[in-house]
Amino acid sequence: MAIALYPGSFDPVTKGHIDVAERAASLFEELIVAIYDAPPKHLLFSTEERVELMRKALSHIPNVRVDSFSGLTVEFAKKVKADVIVRGLRVSSDFEKEYEMALMNRKLAPEVELVCFMTDLEYEFVSSSLLKEICKLGGSIEDFVPEHVAAALREKFSHEDC
Repeated sequence: MAIALYPGSFDPVTKGHIDVAERAASLFEELIVAIYDAPPKHLLFSTEERVELMRKALSHIPNVRVDSFSGLTVEFAKKVKADVIVRGLRVSSDFEKEYEMALMNRKLAPEVELVCFMTDLEYEFVSSSLLKEICKLGGSIEDFVPEHVAAALREKFSHEDC
């Protein structure tokens, strides 16, 4: 069986991310969830915080490990001997972005395959960015993230709600 790499910024991890990880872990010998330490976007949580939130969220899956990485995803995939990169797709714009990245990754590392998981319908509209905005404005996010992530968001935004 293959080793799969599921990379992302996961700022923060959502139930949609967990759903993709659970399904991927059921298909691969090992799933390495890779937290990108320097994505080109503003982060709310540090790399260490995101790794810890993800580890707790996926602690129920025995064949998952969570690491952080920097640099090119395909280089990290080669370093950890991953055969496959896993990505989640929510909407059609995700497909366009992932397709473009897949073509470049194929050129850089043709031995690493891409496998995309369509999100569960329950989570197709959920994004980390939207959840941070909802929480910042005092809205409820309990349906979209694990309780420990909701607590971490509440602490970041100093809200009783969200």
